[in-house]
Amino acid sequence: MVERYTPEQLTPELVDGWRELVAELGERGSWFLTPDWVLSWWETLGGRRPAEIVVWRGSDGAVEAVLPLIRTRLRLHPRLPFTVGCRTALGAGPGAADHGGFAVRPGRTDEVRAWLTELARRETLWFPDVDPLLGELLPAARREVARQSCPRADLGGGVESLGSRQFRADLRRYGRKLAAAGVTFRWVPPGEAAPGLLDTVVRLHRLRRDALGRGTTFDGQRLPLHTRLLERARPDAGPAFLLAEHEGEVIGGLYGFLWGDTFAYYQIGWDPAWAPLRLGTAIIAEAVRACAERKLATFDFLRGTEPYKYRFDAADRADRSWLVPHGLSGALLGLKYRVKG
Repeated sequence: MVERYTPEQLTPELVDGWRELVAELGERGSWFLTPDWVLSWWETLGGRRPAEIVVWRGSDGAVEAVLPLIRTRLRLHPRLPFTVGCRTALGAGPGAADHGGFAVRPGRTDEVRAWLTELARRETLWFPDVDPLLGELLPAARREVARQSCPRADLGGGVESLGSRQFRADLRRYGRKLAAAGVTFRWVPPGEAAPGLLDTVVRLHRLRRDALGRGTTFDGQRLPLHTRLLERARPDAGPAFLLAEHEGEVIGGLYGFLWGDTFAYYQIGWDPAWAPLRLGTAIIAEAVRACAERKLATFDFLRGTEPYKYRFDAADRADRSWLVPHGLSGALLGLKYRVKG
């Protein structure tokens, strides 16, 4: 039987079952499918708007599928005020959630697809940045409208196996120079971030972006989401940091999410004064090293095809965005993506 809840109605038992389900899914699961991300997003960037959590349980009461959904409106053009309504996954959209979709045991795939197919007979569905392994959950009428590469590095061989011989030699040279200048590196696991650390990384991120002459969305408007994520962190899962420090001051920081055997690298920042010593590259290398030392299997660089990711032997895994059109809203959104393409 299908159960339906609002986020306010979720019990701790149900939230724990949801989290355990995502953990059981292995490669089909990700941090962005957990209640930690989804509910934190709803409480902050989502503005606690009306939402629905659809749940399937097994005969033993175990949670076997969770579909968090919310109605939203999409602009037809960035310079025009016109919007159309649709249903989407709760936690998608602002905040750059990758590897989206739903937590569903394989045995429930057909039921979930049938339920979504029935929903698509009444309204347009829009699911951005869905993990490639989860597209089969969506109705047959789905249309792929975008792809987003998310490179990831396999840590099975250790950090010394990643990249070319010359790149590894460069990393060692950067490390020696930074060490000679008194720079040290420190891993901060989930649940151990000091108050204000997130503010420091956000400030350093903005300094770096300003030096590049580029804007950013990782700013004060996003802080409530990430503060809430820090509050929900547990020793084995949640936000973690790799810090670069000099004379007791944080001069650089990489921020991401630990989930299972994967670390998802979300953002980075550093004092541009250290750019000549290649501090940014060194921070990423130290984060990769810290993950390998902790026996993680994957360093996920998330969205974007910046060249530096491939120097760490990252291989692409493409998230896909899907539209299941219905009525006028579906026709307009379909036109939007045909024109964009």
